[in-house]
Amino acid sequence: MTELQVPPVVVVTGTDTDVGKTVVTAAVVATGRAAGLRVAAYKPTQTGVSPGQPGDMAEVERLTEACTAEGVRLRAPMAPRPAAALEHAVLPTLADHVARVADLRRRHDLVVVEGAGGLLVELTDAAETLADLATALPDSGVLVVARAALGTLNHTMLTREALSHRGVRQIGIVIGSWPARPDIIEETNRDYLGALPEGLLGVLPLGAPSLDPTAFRAAAPGWLAGLSQRLGTP
Repeated sequence: MTELQVPPVVVVTGTDTDVGKTVVTAAVVATGRAAGLRVAAYKPTQTGVSPGQPGDMAEVERLTEACTAEGVRLRAPMAPRPAAALEHAVLPTLADHVARVADLRRRHDLVVVEGAGGLLVELTDAAETLADLATALPDSGVLVVARAALGTLNHTMLTREALSHRGVRQIGIVIGSWPARPDIIEETNRDYLGALPEGLLGVLPLGAPSLDPTAFRAAAPGWLAGLSQRLGTP
């Protein structure tokens, strides 16, 4: 696999919901910090969390001690547009999100942006998606989080095709939860994903979020060996 320089904005998307985007975001942040970079994380739209409750960025901050920010928070555990409709809330515009990321970039070497759901979930009232946000962010690339189990190849290839169709840079793939005893399907899926042009940046073990934060930060660069190599992690 050819080494690629990691862009200063890494957009984390998933092939589906609950594939491990948040823990992968935390691992990317920890890997960047291990390489000596100033790293921040941003969640454009957090759903399913009430005011005052910890959301995905709180989990990233707990595991990594990095700076984090949210664009908007909505109570209903569903896609942003229907969640906002239930609250009669106005969603931030694409330009709002671009400005927030630009502000974080002024103070950090690497900004990791975690999406909501999959790549084409709508983030704005104008029906713009995470793919549109990635297109609008200068010097960005997308990291795809995939499952290990049966069905992941189709979902991953659909996500890759959507990115390619839009001309979005693809950084690589991470398996968000790797079982202690993988079966032949999971092992075959890992090998297939690893042979794709952008490559497999790593796999996170099942239960990684339950680790002590210090242990998580120490282990993350090893889990994301492909990313560590590109970042020059010691």
